[in-house]
Amino acid sequence: MAIREALVPELAMEAAATRKLLERVPEEKLDWKPAEKSMTLSRLATHLAELPNWGVEALTTDELDINPPGGEPYKPVELRTVSEILEHFDSSIAKLLEALKSASDEDLMKPWTLKNAGEAIFTQPKVGVLRGMVLNHAVHHRGQLSVFLRLNGVPIPATYGPSADEGM
Repeated sequence: MAIREALVPELAMEAAATRKLLERVPEEKLDWKPAEKSMTLSRLATHLAELPNWGVEALTTDELDINPPGGEPYKPVELRTVSEILEHFDSSIAKLLEALKSASDEDLMKPWTLKNAGEAIFTQPKVGVLRGMVLNHAVHHRGQLSVFLRLNGVPIPATYGPSADEGM
């Protein structure tokens, strides 16, 4: 079995769980955050919506410098409404799945490097970037979003099993 054959359905399943949470973000609470050091609800949801783009970047390039010498630093996407967040997520996950469907095992095992100001932060196979920087990273922030929503009285959808608010 090709690596992509295992990753595509897994990413699609995780994307569906992420979208269910993003759909529940309350428009009137986008500027809310649970603590001073926390992201706003809008920033967290937007970050989840843009994470698949990192997978596309990893699959289509060999490196990314988030603060290239003499160039413009990486700037996170700024979205203002839940509708924009959902549209961005749908678009970015579709692009990631499309890019992954055409990736060979050889492509996925090629090294990819994340840099800051020309200095390597890490290098790992592209499949590792998809697992760590995209999949695991999204699951981590999805957990945060669940807490943010719970603190705002929003029912949490079932993901890997029933939630306290709904069954399967």
